[in-house]
Amino acid sequence: MPTRRIATKRGRSPRLPRLTAAFASLRKPQRFTLWKWPFEFDAVAATLATCLLTGAIAAAEEPLRPVRLVAAVDRVQPMTGIVLWDDADGVETDAIQLEFSYLRYDEIVRGAEEYDWSVVDRKLEAIAGRGHQAIFRFYDTYPGRESSAPRHIKALPDYRETNAPSEGQPTGFPDWSHAGYQQFVLEFYDRFAERYDDDPRLAFLQVGFGLWSEYHIYDGPEILGRTFPSKEFQAEFLKRMAERFPQTAWMISIDAADADRTPLANTAALRSLPFGLFDDSLLCREHARENEPNWNVFGRDRWRRAPAGGEFSYYTEHDQQQALAPRGPHGVPFERAAAKFHISFVIGSDQPQHAGWKRIREAGLACGYRIRVERFESADGRSLVVVANSGVAPIYYDAWPAVDGVRSETSLRGLLPGERREFRTASGGAAPRLTIECDRLSPGQAIGFDAQLTADGAAR
Repeated sequence: MPTRRIATKRGRSPRLPRLTAAFASLRKPQRFTLWKWPFEFDAVAATLATCLLTGAIAAAEEPLRPVRLVAAVDRVQPMTGIVLWDDADGVETDAIQLEFSYLRYDEIVRGAEEYDWSVVDRKLEAIAGRGHQAIFRFYDTYPGRESSAPRHIKALPDYRETNAPSEGQPTGFPDWSHAGYQQFVLEFYDRFAERYDDDPRLAFLQVGFGLWSEYHIYDGPEILGRTFPSKEFQAEFLKRMAERFPQTAWMISIDAADADRTPLANTAALRSLPFGLFDDSLLCREHARENEPNWNVFGRDRWRRAPAGGEFSYYTEHDQQQALAPRGPHGVPFERAAAKFHISFVIGSDQPQHAGWKRIREAGLACGYRIRVERFESADGRSLVVVANSGVAPIYYDAWPAVDGVRSETSLRGLLPGERREFRTASGGAAPRLTIECDRLSPGQAIGFDAQLTADGAAR
């Protein structure tokens, strides 16, 4: 049969536009009904393609392999342990990680708007230079000393200090009725936060009022609104601290539980603020009767979100001499108390002469967090780490498992004792290196971990 030629204009078939339009229509999203639901054809095709691609990548991924890992925590961990004063003999030791210092307000403030932070800077530099971190506590009242209110505040005509004996010594008590002094205290911590809140050399900040800023005037004239701040000002101060210190862990004395003296016992909203607690007479004879009820006021699970610390009791010389003895000064070993109250640190500056460095290191290892790696697997470009906390408290700053310097997206912060957490990193290979990284450390400090993992993944 003869072939029929189709006349075209400029050599194009008259059917071609229709075919082109038809094919073009196929490229457009076509709506069709599947199980009575309308679907976009392109969306279905894209989903199928993604699933196929994902499956192909997963099938091609190198499987994770167990990594042999043997390590032990043999040093007191950062932000934990027995604490020495920053001017104590032997403070350079590696048996501690923390140093404590009192500070006066008038050491910093020389006049209205005259702030000289050099005292703080020198202390932080020296402490960090020894591979340690600082715990600071500013005080307004100290037995046998003038109050630490700055001179320009004391010179105000309507400012009236109280001078009275405390612990048998003439002592200055600031005028808490004076609005100027109240405003100064608030502004002081504002300025301190601006300068030091994210400083890794500062581990903890302790705040308060009264003798040694321990929330009491047990010996001397305690008059709310006069020698001790009013409950209204205390509430304002605590809320201001929570606003100004989003980074630094700050703490108050357990003696703030006294409802006659402070607003905390009767105000749940104040107790919900993120402060930690310190106990200034740990292991004293009357601890169960006098101190423990104060811990209870703040909630015995507070340690889950804020640090717990303290100081060995100075009620008697015996308390200090036997603080780290096997049975403690009154039948309670330190390790038992540390576990019961989830202690991260305790000030024990006299312990080098009473217990020695070996015991100080041993007791320090019983404080705070302790990281244990229970599983470590790696492949090219990825790793899996399972970590547990075998200590008595969490770590209160962010820290991350890192493989070859690549951090996991999840932090160790808040990992409770006995809990475990899974971490993944976008790094790995044949010989991966696992570390714990933290930005809140002094130079030379490092967070360690325990691990006993064989090449087949078994824990020894």
